[in-house]
Amino acid sequence: MRLATRMKLTYGTVFIVPLILMFVTFWGMGQIEMRALRQKFDMEEASVEMLVNPYKMLDKISSSIVDELRNTAENSPEKLMDTAYLEQMNQRLEAYSSFLVLRRGGEVYYSGGPGDTGLELSNLELFTVDSGFVSGEEPYHLKQIDFGFSDGSEGVVQILTPVESVVHQVENMIVKAFVLALIILVAVSGTAFFGLYQSIVQPLEKLKRAAVNIKEGNLDFNVITDTEDEIGEVCTAFEEMRIKLKAQIDLSMQYEKDNKELISNISHDLKTPITAIKGYVEGIRDGVADTPEKMDKYIRTIYNKATDMDKLIDELFLYSKLDSNSMNYSFAKLNLKDYFEDCVDEISLDLESRGIAFSYNNYVPEGTMIIADPEQLKRVINNIVGNSVKYMGTEPGRIGIFIKDEPEFIQIEIQDNGRGIAKNELPRIFERCYRTDASRNSSKGGSGLGLSIAKKIIEEHGGKIWANSVEGQGTTISFVLRKYKECVTYE
Repeated sequence: MRLATRMKLTYGTVFIVPLILMFVTFWGMGQIEMRALRQKFDMEEASVEMLVNPYKMLDKISSSIVDELRNTAENSPEKLMDTAYLEQMNQRLEAYSSFLVLRRGGEVYYSGGPGDTGLELSNLELFTVDSGFVSGEEPYHLKQIDFGFSDGSEGVVQILTPVESVVHQVENMIVKAFVLALIILVAVSGTAFFGLYQSIVQPLEKLKRAAVNIKEGNLDFNVITDTEDEIGEVCTAFEEMRIKLKAQIDLSMQYEKDNKELISNISHDLKTPITAIKGYVEGIRDGVADTPEKMDKYIRTIYNKATDMDKLIDELFLYSKLDSNSMNYSFAKLNLKDYFEDCVDEISLDLESRGIAFSYNNYVPEGTMIIADPEQLKRVINNIVGNSVKYMGTEPGRIGIFIKDEPEFIQIEIQDNGRGIAKNELPRIFERCYRTDASRNSSKGGSGLGLSIAKKIIEEHGGKIWANSVEGQGTTISFVLRKYKECVTYE
């Protein structure tokens, strides 16, 4: 859920849910309070209005007793002259903080009120209605029943209830309502904002820890969050940044390691011919080459070692250009048959001079064309063949070139019967400076860049290169190049 949507829902929850809960709570509390009022104040019925209007409540207090007194006044008025009966009724009224006053002929006949009411009962005004209020030090609610005795004298029953007792009850209900409303508001808003706070703060804490880890150079952690909001997107972007940064650092470290290995290998490979050159030069200087034949041998050896160094430096310069993507290719449309026949003629002469059998098989139809840089493609073939020669076994060597036809491309395979490559080392032979057996193969010389250069050149041609090998049987290096196709347009 989006953070903006979540915030809107949170604010909506803070306002709407408390209103609903307060309504339900007040309704339930009102029902409970009205039931309690009916029982406590002897009301025949109670309404919600009484909860906020104490005067309405006063009208309904002790309704059953009032009805009984009214019935007695109408049917048996002489019974009201019975003090015992009046005491009994007054005791019932005391349960509701009320008391009874009976008047006959305007005089107080009976008063059940306490002495500290603050009312002058003899001067208490008679009402022409059934109920009203009496002012004084303490206000009272008055219910009045007018009737007549059998001798014709006027009788009045007055029931007085202190207003304070009912107002106190209403105040308690208002306080309860206010406390409940406050509890609901705090609980709902606290829960809503706590959820919103957690959904924001926890991901931010992860981001903070991630930033500290990156500052300290530690990238072995993750910034994964289950949220799908804006902060979740930031966490995802941060995690992707961490992964890429770690990959770049790992690549940089590997590149630095490869550079160190390259420098080490080059230092070793340069030191070998230089040491030989120095030795032969010292021999000439010291007069060891004292015959024309020895002198010619020494000079020829020095020349060959210098040539090897020159080739090594050229190879390093070429790889540097390939590695920095600054190599300029001269792509051209080549006839496959003609191009490989020229290459094969040159290769076969060199291999035959080394006593290595060579075979060439072209299964591609005549007229097949490819787009390639002829010089760089020749370098690829020479590097692969040279690598096969370098690691040829002791038995008579054999190298074969096979060109196969595929629907969209041509596949070139260069096979040898050399020592082969171990299965666990096969995936790494195209890495720069990698040698399958440094302890044995360092004596073979070279930079160890031949197959790495071949891989980069083939990939720049839009192809791919791979190897298959069986130890003790030989190795096959294969690569593919796309065919050239004329674009046909129709008018």
